[in-house]
Amino acid sequence: MSLDSVQSSSMRTKFELADILREYLPDYLKAHRISRWQQKILTDIQICRTAACGTHLEECDHCHYQQPAYDSCHNRHCPKCLGIARRKWVAARLNEILPVPYYHVVFTLPHRLNPLALYNKRLLYHLFYRAAAYTLLKFGKNPKHLGGQLGFIGVLHTWGKGLAYHIHWHLIVPGGGLSPDGQWLPLPYTDKFLFPVKAMSKVVRARFIKLLRKAYDQGKLLIPGSQPHLSSAAMFEYFLNDLASDKWVIYAKRPFGGPEQVIKYIGRYTHRVALSNARLVDIEGGKIRFVVKDYKDGGKKEVMTLPADEFIRRFLLHMLPKSFRKIRYGGFLAPAIRDERLQQARNSLLGDTQAQLSATIDSTFDDWTAEENQKCPRCFIGTLHAVDISNRQLLAMNAP
Repeated sequence: MSLDSVQSSSMRTKFELADILREYLPDYLKAHRISRWQQKILTDIQICRTAACGTHLEECDHCHYQQPAYDSCHNRHCPKCLGIARRKWVAARLNEILPVPYYHVVFTLPHRLNPLALYNKRLLYHLFYRAAAYTLLKFGKNPKHLGGQLGFIGVLHTWGKGLAYHIHWHLIVPGGGLSPDGQWLPLPYTDKFLFPVKAMSKVVRARFIKLLRKAYDQGKLLIPGSQPHLSSAAMFEYFLNDLASDKWVIYAKRPFGGPEQVIKYIGRYTHRVALSNARLVDIEGGKIRFVVKDYKDGGKKEVMTLPADEFIRRFLLHMLPKSFRKIRYGGFLAPAIRDERLQQARNSLLGDTQAQLSATIDSTFDDWTAEENQKCPRCFIGTLHAVDISNRQLLAMNAP
């Protein structure tokens, strides 16, 4: 069956991750143990937008049609809860957009570290971010490249094609920085990549290995059962030497076209989970079929099939540690100095273009949010919005 026919069929039959969990998770749990934290996440996904989560009222902003609706679970791993969090986060970022090119850099952790990362998710994710942030700041301070302080937003993704474990940090970087006296310093080039990727690769590799060795010496690393030899300090040093010989992949994209692309990108890209419901094709017969992109083949879409238990196992790989911050800010966008440094950047950059930039951002954000809002099923003009209502009124509306 071609992908086009599969997609056409999937449009007629809607599947959700929650359906997979309801049908196949009980059998999976008979053969596998999961943590309480993982169990809570899986439960939230299954009850999201059902009576178990509560009910609210939605009203059309055009014809004032009203209908009851179920509440969301608000779990960041749930594919149905990303819209609300995404809109709130983007709204908070609007005032940070600057009229400069924005760059996208991806730092990837070698797969050799995957077994260690599974036992030390919080630590290794954090150390890798620190190494990536250090690399960007180091290159930014170099007068050869910029000679100032960069700012950036980091977003952690842990999945690759077919839900494979693939740890990488995406960093979105304004094309310039601030001098110590608050003057904006543009990059000497605006139509190329941010910094030389081969040079950055060497720096991030050396920094991460230094941080990892320190964590090992301090006894912070849990050694996986599949690698007991790493308990030996000498063998761990051999492991680090091999790691230093690996090629550390850094992918740098050309700059975004403008603030409109930045808003759309960070709005859709930052709040992602390992698999969206829209990618599910079929879940029958103990097999999960879903659409994947082959980035080695120009992003070509194809359908992958996995046994249900393997699908659940892979999905569990991408659950973040409790309270772990997957979106982070560094340089002049660090929370402690962000307001002051952004004001300095605006004073140096904007001038009379402030009003024009604000209008562009507002228009883009309105268009973007309009795409996500649910259309009214009666007038097909307005959009539905949650309104306050008492439980007694909701019970009356739901009564037969």
